[in-house]
Amino acid sequence: MSAPTTTTGDTPMTHRQTLEALSGLLLVLFVAMLSGTVVSTALPKIIGALNGSQTQYTWVVTATLLTATATTPIWGKLADLFNKKLLVQVAIVVFLVGSVVAGLAQTAGQLIAARAFQGIGVGGLQALVQVAIAAMIPPRERGRYNGYLGGVMAVATVGGPLLGGLIVDTSWLGWRWCFFVGVPVAVLALILLQVTLRLPTVRRDNVKIDYLGASLIAAGVSVLLIWISFVDDSFAWVSWQSAAMVGGSVLLLALAVWVEARADEPVVPLDLVRQRTTALAILGSLAVGMAMFGGAVFLGQYFQIGRGYSPTEAGLLTIPMMAGVLGSSIVAGRLITRTGKIKPYILVGAVVLVAGFALLGTIDHETSLVLVGAAMFIVGVGVGMTMQNLVLAVQNTVSLKDIGAASSTVAFFRSLGGTIGVSVLGAVLARRVTEQITTDLAAAGMATSGGGTGSLNIDAMPAAVQQIVRAAYGDATGHIFLISAAIAVVGVLAAALLKPVTLRTSLDLPDAASAAVAADAVDGAPAFDQVDVDAVAKESSARR
Repeated sequence: MSAPTTTTGDTPMTHRQTLEALSGLLLVLFVAMLSGTVVSTALPKIIGALNGSQTQYTWVVTATLLTATATTPIWGKLADLFNKKLLVQVAIVVFLVGSVVAGLAQTAGQLIAARAFQGIGVGGLQALVQVAIAAMIPPRERGRYNGYLGGVMAVATVGGPLLGGLIVDTSWLGWRWCFFVGVPVAVLALILLQVTLRLPTVRRDNVKIDYLGASLIAAGVSVLLIWISFVDDSFAWVSWQSAAMVGGSVLLLALAVWVEARADEPVVPLDLVRQRTTALAILGSLAVGMAMFGGAVFLGQYFQIGRGYSPTEAGLLTIPMMAGVLGSSIVAGRLITRTGKIKPYILVGAVVLVAGFALLGTIDHETSLVLVGAAMFIVGVGVGMTMQNLVLAVQNTVSLKDIGAASSTVAFFRSLGGTIGVSVLGAVLARRVTEQITTDLAAAGMATSGGGTGSLNIDAMPAAVQQIVRAAYGDATGHIFLISAAIAVVGVLAAALLKPVTLRTSLDLPDAASAAVAADAVDGAPAFDQVDVDAVAKESSARR
């Protein structure tokens, strides 16, 4: 039976109005993505200026990923209850406040807290922009706008590190503008959306937000990440602290599964997760997220601390990876559309990703930049062929009414994988760097107490210590890329087990579409799925 709905605002947006509103949504998406990429090359100087440690370096990134991951499904559920336009604007305001507070931070701890709050807004923007676009543009027409989305992602991904490097290298700006730079753009988007975005409010009266399930998931993951960050540093692997934190995390996540299995509106729908394609796509996305986010976050640190390049130069040196992502996603997407086959491209991309990380695993502080660039390009090709296509594989197997839940579930686990990857690899890097620096300082006859094994303020160190620290970071980075390659092998296994199917050309699964029409007929309501298909077909014919 169809869920009861309440709709306000029944005037559809014209093509011109859609483009105008889309411009505001794309600005919002650009700012949300930029908030993560702009600090990638600037973070070593930011943490150095705040006298932060390697663990704090990791948590500046992890805090945003964690809160964005935990809140994304909640924002999506809120979109079923309240006005989508209002929710987008609320998310923008949350993001703006977090950005301003981050820019004003006086300590690394304050910066981490501000980034965590900023992540709540980022999670909302990532979820709600997709919801708003889906509410404006019918599925059959949505493909024509993918070029705009791809362009925004490419500019934010490539331009962010460059912009961050330029900001910290410009004396009259300073690192704080890495957080302030998105404020005017977000304000402009807020005004633009107020004027142009007109969406109907469609409320399902029976929707319930699973706050308990979302809280348990966020708490379980947070405890696990905190344990990963501090184990083998503040306490041993085998200790009562480890037992308490790991046991607590497992208990919280087990309770989350129990709650999700009984919730009317689960944050993570377990019936979808049990499906073979969805389960394998989730496994593949976890592996890709852990490998990609976990490895890529430390590239800027490798170029600056391990190789001694400026933030701007580090941003330029990451272009090969972004070029690989952009080029392979476009080429693979066109080939998939032409052939209707998706598994071969996901499988090839997963293998290429492992090869790229394995090649990056050979680098040290003296490796040729040509080799490093080639390895990054290969990694980018692998990511471009797998990341979004894993979502497409899931969308092809579920009915129209479940596409949003299935897509958000895969995205949730991908972000979760990225959050865990950053924490795990960051903790591994910090421990190896500390051990190497301590050993090398002792071999050089220098005191190892107090002096710079934890701080990232390299410029404040003596020249001899700087050389030891840079070599330690450069050599340790290759080790974490080897771990990334091992993790990415799981993605290859998941891709190999996917069913070889041909992508459907229909809007919905035939059985699901027939059931929806029958259910609406029983309710005495119009068959919305059929009406939408007919309307889209007529609109497409008229535009052609």
